[in-house]
Amino acid sequence: MKDMLERTRERTLMSGRQIDRVIARLAHQILEPDDAQDGVVIIGIRRGGEQLARRLATKIEEISGLKPGLGFLNINLYRDDDVARALPESEIHEDLTGKIVIVVDDVLFTGRTVRSALDAVTDLGRPRSIRLAVLIDRGLRELPVQGDYVGRKISTARGEHVEVNINKAFSKDDRIVIRSEADAGA
Repeated sequence: MKDMLERTRERTLMSGRQIDRVIARLAHQILEPDDAQDGVVIIGIRRGGEQLARRLATKIEEISGLKPGLGFLNINLYRDDDVARALPESEIHEDLTGKIVIVVDDVLFTGRTVRSALDAVTDLGRPRSIRLAVLIDRGLRELPVQGDYVGRKISTARGEHVEVNINKAFSKDDRIVIRSEADAGA
């Protein structure tokens, strides 16, 4: 056990206060285009995007007085890999046709999760536009996907894992860490 702990390295990428400031900046960016004043629907990808979607919706309402639609998307049926997770069903309570949809996830990595989310959203209606908001863009894309609203871009290695811990409301315990396996020879 001790050997495993010694081989794993962890570094904090963002604290709770930093995350809160990034969420405020993302909310302002989402509201900036003129068409956003007609209202947006925030859809968090389950699990990672759920709390971020809640926080963004709350911040958008604080800033603008406009209450965005809020929903959550289970993309398991749309995945093209063997990752199967037990997740709650999707919760989308409004017609997305003609709406501006902001798909939200915590970390943008290969692009496969976003591709699955796009398929799921278009099965629910034909939005006017779909935009992507992510807290962390870690690069290493396998598909041509990019975030429209990105909290922070970082360079990572495939062996690293970005762990996002955020709550429904601001908490000093919120944080983002990068974990990596130390080189076997080091």
